[in-house]
Amino acid sequence: MRFYKYHALGNDYLVLDPSDYREWSRSAGGAPPAEQIRLICHRHYGVGSDGILWGPVPQATGTTSTAPTSGVRNGTAAPDRASGGAAHHSAPPPALRIFNPDGSEAEKSGNGLRIFARYLAEHGLVQGDRFSIHTAGGPAQVEVLERSAGRPWRMRIGMGRVTFDSPQIPVAGPSREVLGEAIAAGGRHFSFSAASVGNPHCVIPLPEISEELARQYGPVIETHPLFPQRINVQFMQVIDRANIRIEIWERGAGYTLASGTSSSAAAAVAHRLGLVDAQVTVHMPGGTLEAEVSPDWQLTLSGTVTKVAEGTIAPDLRAAPANA
Repeated sequence: MRFYKYHALGNDYLVLDPSDYREWSRSAGGAPPAEQIRLICHRHYGVGSDGILWGPVPQATGTTSTAPTSGVRNGTAAPDRASGGAAHHSAPPPALRIFNPDGSEAEKSGNGLRIFARYLAEHGLVQGDRFSIHTAGGPAQVEVLERSAGRPWRMRIGMGRVTFDSPQIPVAGPSREVLGEAIAAGGRHFSFSAASVGNPHCVIPLPEISEELARQYGPVIETHPLFPQRINVQFMQVIDRANIRIEIWERGAGYTLASGTSSSAAAAVAHRLGLVDAQVTVHMPGGTLEAEVSPDWQLTLSGTVTKVAEGTIAPDLRAAPANA
């Protein structure tokens, strides 16, 4: 019952290999029960993390959007068409399931993908420095840019193509591109744009942003009736044409120091609105990521991954009730 803990700019995940957890991998859901996920991720009663990376799993499991425990909330970003260098392998690419600390399942996580990519590479589960990973939000192409013993690794992830179309995000109402619309939340009115990069995002440009703003309005917007599957929220400040700042409220996780999909969505929205160029540095409380938007709206993201610890989940924790 081993775990491997990593962080990407303070966004930390536990990698659990299903082969070490046969009771859960052979269950009807094929994954840890939601109450166990909540307990393992708890900062005081468990190991503590922003989520669980469950893999590698059979590709069919990793790419379906019908996960049983809490239900995957589907995004439909188009698959990344970058070559990635994995097509010549006869074996299917490794697949990943991503769980939020509340037990719900996420379609995609940019930071989670970079973390899982490092885990696969340093454990010899993939060949070379270019490979692909399948998720419920679509495939992602991975490149290891820098690997150093005793230092963070640097990784690049192809996040797929962004869409602003309301049915694919989803956003309630008629079919449209969701750009510069109005939303009322918590007694305040905001202008927002929405996008999917395999999971749904609401991006709110503002002259000034703060953690307090994200904590106050993020949970209200996350559960707004406009967003039938809930939504991730980014409050965005444009610094110049090459730099933006964001504060993040993640669906199922709450306030977050950094997020790969949030960075991708914010960069894409800012570029679509004409506020920034195609290459953008995204500044977050946890650090920075480099985002790039191609002419056909494919997204790539580069950043570091740090290994924190590895260990064993004790039988006491697995036997404890969800409220410990």
